[in-house]
Amino acid sequence: MEDPPTSLCALVVTTGIATWVVSLIISNAAKAIIDENGETAWILRFIFTILGYATVFLPCYVLIHLSQRHNLHTLGGCQWRLLRLILTGTTSEVVAETDISSARPSNTNVQSLYQKALSLFYCCAGLQVSYLLWGILQEKIMTREYIDGDKIERFTDSQFLVFVNRILAFLFSGIYLLLTHQNVHRTPLYKYSFCSVSNTLSSWCQYEALKFVSFPTQVLAKSAKVIPVMLMGKLVSRTQYKNYEYTTAVLISVGMTAFLLGSSGDKKGNNVTTVSGAVLLCGYLIFDSFTANWQSALFKEHKPSSVQMMCGVNLMSCLFTSASLIQQGGFFYSLSFAARHPIFIMDCLLTAISSASGQLFIFATISKFGPVVFTIIMTVRQGLSILLSCLLYQHHLSSLGILGVFIVFLAIFLRMYYAQQHRKRKREREDTICY
Repeated sequence: MEDPPTSLCALVVTTGIATWVVSLIISNAAKAIIDENGETAWILRFIFTILGYATVFLPCYVLIHLSQRHNLHTLGGCQWRLLRLILTGTTSEVVAETDISSARPSNTNVQSLYQKALSLFYCCAGLQVSYLLWGILQEKIMTREYIDGDKIERFTDSQFLVFVNRILAFLFSGIYLLLTHQNVHRTPLYKYSFCSVSNTLSSWCQYEALKFVSFPTQVLAKSAKVIPVMLMGKLVSRTQYKNYEYTTAVLISVGMTAFLLGSSGDKKGNNVTTVSGAVLLCGYLIFDSFTANWQSALFKEHKPSSVQMMCGVNLMSCLFTSASLIQQGGFFYSLSFAARHPIFIMDCLLTAISSASGQLFIFATISKFGPVVFTIIMTVRQGLSILLSCLLYQHHLSSLGILGVFIVFLAIFLRMYYAQQHRKRKREREDTICY
């Protein structure tokens, strides 16, 4: 390669333009079908979203492949800093070794019971307020009508809501990183793109599903995430599960069935649990499971901090969603809608702020009190979300539906209890062997 910068830039730009043109042709040819297909229109919107992401993903793939092949990121000079950041996670030519413990403030003093209780209260209150507000506003934006004089409209672009949430989360995490001392970042930037795509698609499915299912149904479906995770682990990884895990999975399935049977009788046309709604919820569970597993692998391999992970994933999400919105005209539609309905701007901002602040409270809770306490708090939050949604938006729940909700949350708490007991017995056996 005689002139690496020129050849590389030309090939990347050509790939980007070609992908963009092909995506625009497909999008414009299918717009008429979207307007005519009603409930199945989400399938084409999903395809358009994937095409929008491809206009960023494919040029980046070409850039990374050629750079690694010709070792361009090892070249000296400031013009290669961005490339080094993408491929190695740092702009430095030589990554200095740092002591991980020195990057975190040491706390040799044991916290008093009062301080721990106060900290737990703040974390719990922050999580509850952030995500309860987020859930209520999410349902309002996607299912309620905005009135401007004689004109009544509903907002339909889920992608824009994902973009607003991600860009504010990126700003929150970026400011936090600037104000605090962190470990040297070693995660290649491009590796965030995989969980970023799955994360944005899971959020997209979540918003789209609200057009076909009620919010309580969606919350219960999230609670049943353990079922597809267990199935995937059994089929792919040949994972062995304990008896209590199978029992609680069956209980969750029974509770979900009871809830759906007990809440389907009083739905209106646009809120019924449809095949499209079920498929979108399954899509949410699959994409969300992949996101968690990919992020876990990144934590093990490159050991970024939680906020570094949050910043990197949301940065990539902003790139993907903005490209898709520009291609589909989503920015123009959303800004026009906001101009006609100013209250929509406030709903969007509050949704994004509650989502971003909720992510920070998640990291704080897990780091201070561990995943078990965090799971208990979020499980309580899911129950409160269902209660608030039923009260605010008049979702009807029969006795069978209420029983289903009770069974699901009982199964979740039983699962946490037995998992904790299993870990306790395992530690006791290890201590016995050591002595």
